[in-house]
Amino acid sequence: MAKTRELRPAYGFDDVALVPGNVTCDPADVEIGLRIGDLTFSIPILAAAMDAIVDPAFAIRFGKLGGLAVMNLEGVQTRYDRPAELLTQVAESTPDQATALLQRIYAEPIKPKLVAERIAEIKAADVPVAVSVTPLRAGDLGPVAVEAGASVLFVQSTVTTARYISKSQSQLSFASFCKSTPIPVVVGNCVGYDTSMELLESGIAGLLVGVGPGAACTSREVLGIGVPQVTATLECQAARDDYFDKTGRYVVLITDGGMRTGGDIAKAVASGADAVMLGSPFAQAAEAPGRGHNWGMATPHAALPRGTRVKVGVRGTLEQILFGPTSLTDGTQNYIGALRMSMGMCGAQTIRDMHRAQIVLAPSIKTEGKMYQLAGMR
Repeated sequence: MAKTRELRPAYGFDDVALVPGNVTCDPADVEIGLRIGDLTFSIPILAAAMDAIVDPAFAIRFGKLGGLAVMNLEGVQTRYDRPAELLTQVAESTPDQATALLQRIYAEPIKPKLVAERIAEIKAADVPVAVSVTPLRAGDLGPVAVEAGASVLFVQSTVTTARYISKSQSQLSFASFCKSTPIPVVVGNCVGYDTSMELLESGIAGLLVGVGPGAACTSREVLGIGVPQVTATLECQAARDDYFDKTGRYVVLITDGGMRTGGDIAKAVASGADAVMLGSPFAQAAEAPGRGHNWGMATPHAALPRGTRVKVGVRGTLEQILFGPTSLTDGTQNYIGALRMSMGMCGAQTIRDMHRAQIVLAPSIKTEGKMYQLAGMR
């Protein structure tokens, strides 16, 4: 008789808590900078490559604030001369019209000249330029981006592996691609040790962690695929650390999606992330082009959308969301202040110190003693 397979537990941000350190430190003194290749950033937060979030103006503003915003090279910015008009249409469409409208909008071909123009616009503001492509288009759009002056190239898909079997499509060799690309290449997304190790060995500069946790993503519902982000990040951290021990080459880990509060970001870092990538929280910024809406890169898929347009509202400026000041008490603004405070309480003076913070299973962490807060939510 065959043995029944055992299910291993997996944990998300709401399932765990961080344990205060034996020593605490001043939040103002903690070091939270990020390094990708030869590029340095003062904050470890990236804005996701979503059309409702990152256009050239947003990327410039985000860069001036010390972070890195990633522009989608397969979105409306590179398909239309006046993308703002299309974004307005999406924002004003009804919920049952939105996906069909997006499918029509994204049927327009990508124009290489617009790729170059958008990158040049960001580059002219003297901030690093990060752009994203899918593995299928990396071979043709990657060189265009490099020639136009991109600083970092993200190669992203819902699930990314170093090995891909297909009778109709040729596989992108990440090893060859990284070797021939003169700028840092960040690849994702993945959630496990073995996949991470194979991608790390291909020469990438950064690894994105997360399948389906984003507020606008429906991959977990449509495909049934995903691993909660704390477990996924811990798995990928183990691969990253083992790879570093073997080679001496450190590859940054970026937890992508599923974070709403400053506490979520701190837990991601404690799980092993060097940085986080946020989507819908930045769609709430006054500077975001989606006008209080967001949708994922897979939402416009012509045959099987794996995302939906969500209304997130406009809740503040980009600076408020990152640095405050804020009067909101739910942890959705002043992310940097919250991260610094959490690191200080855990006694972590650097991001890599925070990787050693103690994490406990705590399914009641958000409800214990919170009767009046919970009553106010009903």
